[in-house]
Amino acid sequence: MKHNFDHIRFALEEHLSAINENTAEIQSLFDYIHEMEVKVDKVIQRLDQLQLSQGIDPIKSSIVPLNHNEKKVFLILYTDESPLCFDEIAVKTNFSSPVVQECVSSLAGKGIPLVRSHFNDKMFVKLEPEFKEIQAKQNLINLSLESFME
Repeated sequence: MKHNFDHIRFALEEHLSAINENTAEIQSLFDYIHEMEVKVDKVIQRLDQLQLSQGIDPIKSSIVPLNHNEKKVFLILYTDESPLCFDEIAVKTNFSSPVVQECVSSLAGKGIPLVRSHFNDKMFVKLEPEFKEIQAKQNLINLSLESFME
């Protein structure tokens, strides 16, 4: 009987050790990804400076038109002052959380500058304040009442 408990204890200790190793690996990958994001942001800033020096508006030239769902998510981010998690955006848009995640990813891919932050294992997203101001002045996204009447 004691042998069985020792065997179970040994198996649990091995399992715990594997979990700790995986946690450390995940943390190191997260740190690496964060470091890469910082470097990509620096490259983007340098590219923007280069485009500005050549007289090209970097924001206007890099934005791709949005589809209907992306516009709804954009509008929620545009009108809210605080960062929102995917679940909060899902409630406000009546979309599922995976659809919201896809839309947010697509917005970033289409040149919409987003600020991401993590808190309590959740990712929060908001629009860059400077971009909000530019959007208000120039309507780069081409938001109109007709675009939401589809």
